[in-house]
Amino acid sequence: MAPQRFHEQFDQIQRALPDVPLAMGPDDSAEFIYEKGVVLARDGEEAQVVEDAVRTHFTAAPDLTPDHVRRAGPQANRSGITRIQVADPGQGAPGADRAVAGALRALRGTEDRAGRRLVSRNHVVSIAVNACPGDEPVPASQPPNPAAAEASYAPGGAVGVLVIDTGLMHDYRSYPLLAHTQGDPQFKETDEDGVLQQYVGHGTFIAGLVAAVAPNTDVTVRGSLNDAGAILEYDFGDQLFEAVEQGGWPDIISLSAGTSNGRVDGLLGVSAFMEELRTQRTLLVAAAGNNASATPFWPAAYAAQPEYADAVLSVGALRGDGEFGACFSNHGPWVRVYAPGERLVSALTGFNTPVPYVYQHSTYDDCRYGFTYPCTCQSPRHTGVLSEQRAATAGKPDQVMFEGLASWSGTSFATPVVAGLVAAHMTAHQETDPRAAARQLLAVNTEFAEVRGFHVPALHPPTWSPVPAEQLAPSV
Repeated sequence: MAPQRFHEQFDQIQRALPDVPLAMGPDDSAEFIYEKGVVLARDGEEAQVVEDAVRTHFTAAPDLTPDHVRRAGPQANRSGITRIQVADPGQGAPGADRAVAGALRALRGTEDRAGRRLVSRNHVVSIAVNACPGDEPVPASQPPNPAAAEASYAPGGAVGVLVIDTGLMHDYRSYPLLAHTQGDPQFKETDEDGVLQQYVGHGTFIAGLVAAVAPNTDVTVRGSLNDAGAILEYDFGDQLFEAVEQGGWPDIISLSAGTSNGRVDGLLGVSAFMEELRTQRTLLVAAAGNNASATPFWPAAYAAQPEYADAVLSVGALRGDGEFGACFSNHGPWVRVYAPGERLVSALTGFNTPVPYVYQHSTYDDCRYGFTYPCTCQSPRHTGVLSEQRAATAGKPDQVMFEGLASWSGTSFATPVVAGLVAAHMTAHQETDPRAAARQLLAVNTEFAEVRGFHVPALHPPTWSPVPAEQLAPSV
């Protein structure tokens, strides 16, 4: 039975956003998820232009409903974005959201004349790989990988790293490397039966990787994403602003979330934040995403735009041996650098008391991405509860116990490795400009890996231990 992971994760994200009807897009192709019946526009004159154009378009289309073209909820947010309702999301057959597609078509000519984007779907931004991570976490008995670098912590001189993610687990301070980490608590770690929920520990795992690669860091983790690791684009820009304003703009932001949108000009909902980022000295290190696709994944793909080349560093993932791209990693010219992102070992939870976890996804019989090596979707071998429920079988899901460390894969985790390497370079070379440090790090780098037939820049932490591909066989 082939797992239907995108649909499983779509359902999980829908449960986490119960008041927001969601749709897959474009045209049910499952490339991304977005809010049904709603579009976004910049507040003020542009929002009015969008409303008028959509209303005119719908008047000429009897099967659409112009009476629903109105401001949806708050007129604008901190990012200067307005939600415009173009249909009743509670009506209509399931499938493609025709009202939103019609609204986008209505503005094509106006956008061409204006020379800029005026309207957008309200996408779901997530820590996803095709709306789920490269694999699920596995309890680890081996030591952290990357191991802790031999460097001292200098109060007052540490590099500031802001992790925008899911928050910190309750026992994170039991992990010595996180002694200089602070931030928001993880929201709802377990269900009513005491079983870990999906994605919890994601932010803690990332913080542990930063601290291992760059001990001279002050890491702050903000719980900006909900318990499914997802947030609407409309709210995402606000959360980014809020995260940086709580403690000031940091040296480095490590961001392991994003979405594709079928376009090459970014996300309308974060445009104000990205414009502000350009005026700061902060370096945004962003995950390329785990769809095994060349389609731009935002905000990481801003790295390919000349005006953001210094401000954004996009990161893809290498497989366990560090020689080739990981099966799940997005790729393409917009990905600036690759780092180990498969089966890394870092902190999760259960340091004080072991905590159970039930695997959600069934193991694929073959690598879902067409690779011949034992890729992460084949390991560890288990029967996932979500896949079993969908197939209505009697399979019993695996349950494991976490006792501190975990092994996990994804561009989510290659990203903090690179953020840590930039921070470590700043410390080693007394460089106070994180963007200059990133340029220097890439300029002196002589390592490369092969990704989809291309040789690409690769960064390997000195304390990272590769795992030969022949040793990556799935457990049974």
